[in-house]
Amino acid sequence: MTLVFDPLVGWPVIWALAGAGLLLLALALWRGLGGWLLRGLSVAALVAALANPSLQEEERAGLNDIVILIVDDSASQTLGGRPAQVMQAVARVEAEIAAMPGTELRIRRFSDGEEDAGTLAMTAMAEALAEEPRARVAGVLLVTDGRVHDMEMTPSVPAPLHVLLTGKEADWDRRLVIRNAPAFAIIGEEFVMKLMVEDVGAVPSSAGAEVDLTIAVDAEPPQVYTIPVGVELDLPVTLPHGGMNVLQFSVDPIEGELTDRNNAQVVQVNGVRDRLRVLLVSGEPHAGERVWRNLLKSDASVDLVHFTILRPPEKQDGVPVDELSLIAFPTRELFVEKIEEFDLIIFDRYRMRGILPMSYLDNVVQYVRNGGTVLVAAGPEFGVVDSLYRSPLAEILPVAPTAQVIEGGFKPKITEIGKRHPVTEGLEKFAPEGEEGAPGWGRWFRIAEVEKLSGQTVMEGPQGLPLLVLDRVDEGRIAVLASDQAWLWGRGYEGGGPQLELLRRLAHWMLKEPELEEETLTATAEGQHLTIVRRSIEEAVPGPLTVTGPDGAQVVLEMRQTRPGRFEVEWDAPLLGLYRLEQGELTRVIGVGPAAPREFVETIASGGMLEPVADGAGGSVARIEDGVPDIRQVAEGRPASGRGWIGITPRGAYETEEIRVAALLPGWAWLLLAAGLAVAAWLVEGRKGAKV
Repeated sequence: MTLVFDPLVGWPVIWALAGAGLLLLALALWRGLGGWLLRGLSVAALVAALANPSLQEEERAGLNDIVILIVDDSASQTLGGRPAQVMQAVARVEAEIAAMPGTELRIRRFSDGEEDAGTLAMTAMAEALAEEPRARVAGVLLVTDGRVHDMEMTPSVPAPLHVLLTGKEADWDRRLVIRNAPAFAIIGEEFVMKLMVEDVGAVPSSAGAEVDLTIAVDAEPPQVYTIPVGVELDLPVTLPHGGMNVLQFSVDPIEGELTDRNNAQVVQVNGVRDRLRVLLVSGEPHAGERVWRNLLKSDASVDLVHFTILRPPEKQDGVPVDELSLIAFPTRELFVEKIEEFDLIIFDRYRMRGILPMSYLDNVVQYVRNGGTVLVAAGPEFGVVDSLYRSPLAEILPVAPTAQVIEGGFKPKITEIGKRHPVTEGLEKFAPEGEEGAPGWGRWFRIAEVEKLSGQTVMEGPQGLPLLVLDRVDEGRIAVLASDQAWLWGRGYEGGGPQLELLRRLAHWMLKEPELEEETLTATAEGQHLTIVRRSIEEAVPGPLTVTGPDGAQVVLEMRQTRPGRFEVEWDAPLLGLYRLEQGELTRVIGVGPAAPREFVETIASGGMLEPVADGAGGSVARIEDGVPDIRQVAEGRPASGRGWIGITPRGAYETEEIRVAALLPGWAWLLLAAGLAVAAWLVEGRKGAKV
């Protein structure tokens, strides 16, 4: 039963009246009135009547205490005998709580976080606590291996927190750790990666002090090196090609270790070129000469060496060739000593004038066969007697001139194979709209008539004549553009055309950029969703795609054609790790998430991270291996753990079912009491008399 007040007027009025009463009482004392006490009681009765005191009585029903059990079902809990330990702990807790009167059990299970977030035990605990009244929570139990990855989300626990730790004291594991992995690196330049193989846990003496490390780049054959265990190593790496390079590192599993999922690592490094060295040799000044120069100079990563022969062939003034330039044309340095340093050589309307000896052009041929690239931008000079075709370069040229030059307007067209080739694929979308709404390009007005000898004709001119021919020669590449009119597109003549895009793709194809290869198999991953793309210039549909997962399981996928020369398939990878894609002779590897997911980076069970949290909440950390502890009820403030037992704190929560309120006295009784006390005070004072 509780005394409550429901004042008839505001509390300020009541306190003002009480203050006035105290002043009058003080005056009565000063005057020596004999009934001062009765007068004070009369005022107090009036003030109490205004405060309206009442007696409140509640009927309460006790509520059960709640114990929350958080169960870690993350991937690391599948190792060793941990699943059996989890089952044992859950069953024991359920039995113990069921035997306690007035206590309920709430079980919340959680698995791995999305996008390899790891074990989010604290998040699960915070969510479980938010769903229950905190005043009823008598204890929180967490079954886990202690490897928690969201400690910053630790909630405030209103009751003892006990950690039941899975795993065994004798567990040990070997893992491969990559200390640093750059996102990109320069092709051909060495960078250093730091890695270490370490043994953790109760490592047996039979584990050995050395291990074989296997290293593979993309789908190339792996190489094996013997390295010491527990020593950080500096590994020099040089990327072999541009684009994404997948580096795979692994050590063989050893008997007795907890898992081999962390024995491998995959590092994906994007290879970029530092500086591209291009040699541009223009045979004579012409309107399209600056097309190549502007294209190459617009790229800050290109080092351009450009020479132009200034005297046209029809001018015969007797001046020796070696006296026509301000500086000597360093032919020997460029075409003998440093030719291998160039990534691309462009002959723009060049003809033989005695400047380059035949032996130098022999060097160009050998340069291409060894992996170099040459582009011939031809004009009317290609069919004359001093054409490049009349030099040793003819040995690798994919076309032969007929000595005819066709003058007249024509619109370049993409051939059927050109619609599948990455250099010209989709160029139609860069074309302006024609008068009838059909895509069209501006006209060119000159083409050197040539016959294709090898390679692929990706663009053609009038009467189906080859306009752009691409070919591979041994390790290198060569291309011939049989017209010098591409500059008309750049000027926007008759609407222009995709000059910049065409020449950019052509240059990058010759520089062997991976995204412009004719036959490629690529894959991109968003989470565990793979998009696999096959590009081919062949008309036949490529065969089935075989995907080998990190667990060795194989899946065969059929690809669908999305546009000429492009085939795609989308697939959800079931596991995180390294996948190998094979289709015919093409092989590609891609990592889905890390090769060793976060759950397997540290696998040895440990309560070190959770012990401060448990201590702060008055709980403890106990190993299930030593036996699941008994559960006892202990008073708040008392120790909540001991040898073989853990405690929960009864909260004594209740629910109010009914409230009864009755006035202490009715209003008329308060008035009668006040009046009676006032009259009694007057009578006392009248009988004794007042002090003058």
